[in-house]
Amino acid sequence: MSEDDFETENRAGRPAPPGAEVAAEASPDTARSTKRSPRVKPVSADWLMRAASYYLERYATSAENLRRVLRRKVKRRAGEAGEDAGQYEPLIETTLARFAELGLLDDRAYASARLSSLRRKGTSRRMATAKLQEKGLPREVVETALEGDQTGEAEAAAAYARRRRFGPHRNPGREDRRDKEIAAMVRAGFSARLAIAAIDGTIEPDESVARPD
Repeated sequence: MSEDDFETENRAGRPAPPGAEVAAEASPDTARSTKRSPRVKPVSADWLMRAASYYLERYATSAENLRRVLRRKVKRRAGEAGEDAGQYEPLIETTLARFAELGLLDDRAYASARLSSLRRKGTSRRMATAKLQEKGLPREVVETALEGDQTGEAEAAAAYARRRRFGPHRNPGREDRRDKEIAAMVRAGFSARLAIAAIDGTIEPDESVARPD
């Protein structure tokens, strides 16, 4: 008798053959449903140290940004265990303190290096400041980094135009894009005066700081 015949006869009210109920209980779908889910790994000091170390091996970052990263990881793992992630805040702080003690987490060094990299790539002073603040760096740390900035605003504007292939660097026959390129530079944080000079190729190398328009 086929499975279809068996189901038809059962629906008609005939008793199932001996062992049918046992076979149904032992079906693959039922067996899969009774498997226990993998044990949720706990939040621990060692795990946090490994997570922080792995992140720092890949990225330079600020203490606050690493705190955010660890909080997200803890929230996910604690949530899987049905725990309150807030109880692990002291453990996160201990982890951050340990990496700071080892010299692997230094807000001032990070701010200086990050600012220098941004400025060389053509990021305006205004936009670079915003990017540093996004990483949760304290205001005084950002201000100290800006005081040591060795890249002039004109130099950054020229680098931005070069990177975006604006003005003198654009492909021939696209002069109609001049106004759009100027607008893009202003949105990027440069003054209109510097934006126009960079697009028209008349920027002066000694214009280290953009004057108010």
